[in-house]
Amino acid sequence: MNVQTITVGAFQENCYLVVDDRTNHAAIVDPGSEGDRLVETIDRSGAQLQAIWITHAHVDHVGAVASVKRKWDVPIYLHPLDRRLYEAASRQAEVYGVPFEEPPPPDKEFADGQQLKIGSAEMTVMHAPGHAPGHVVIHGNGIALVGDCLFAGSIGRTDLPFSNPPQLAATLQKISALAPETVVYPGHGMETTIAQERLSNPFLNGTARIVGR
Repeated sequence: MNVQTITVGAFQENCYLVVDDRTNHAAIVDPGSEGDRLVETIDRSGAQLQAIWITHAHVDHVGAVASVKRKWDVPIYLHPLDRRLYEAASRQAEVYGVPFEEPPPPDKEFADGQQLKIGSAEMTVMHAPGHAPGHVVIHGNGIALVGDCLFAGSIGRTDLPFSNPPQLAATLQKISALAPETVVYPGHGMETTIAQERLSNPFLNGTARIVGR
């Protein structure tokens, strides 16, 4: 698998173009902003876009879904528990004062344990609530697309509407159980590995814990 990072928008969100090297089929993950730039990047890559995968429906992760869908009529995947956040994304944009185009409805639903195929490559969906109720992690082929659950040295916020600290704590345990060599691609900041986070992330090595309701 080849993963290209495109950092976009006011929140410096990481959108990922995930390409199967054998077939050149691809998925775009969390197209959050700068739709024209993302469309140009996908076009320039020469990859054949097959799907739009949304790890969770906060505004900084869905702001360019409409632009991508307009160019390529490929299915939008979203976990059903994040549907109300997805439908409220325009209100989120108003709160933060960022430009936003209403995304079209999702076409397909993510489910825990679901197998996804991009070309010859298979990935697995992990329901990963806590930062958002329908958050998912998509992993396989040595990588994990973790959205805003886990960052290099840190974790996602649990003070947002519909977030849940105990759920995020349980999610982090599941992510930590992935193979240590797994490369972690977070929604913000630099990539890391499971091994590095087990060693240095206080929320994974036991030196800190998530507090809250």
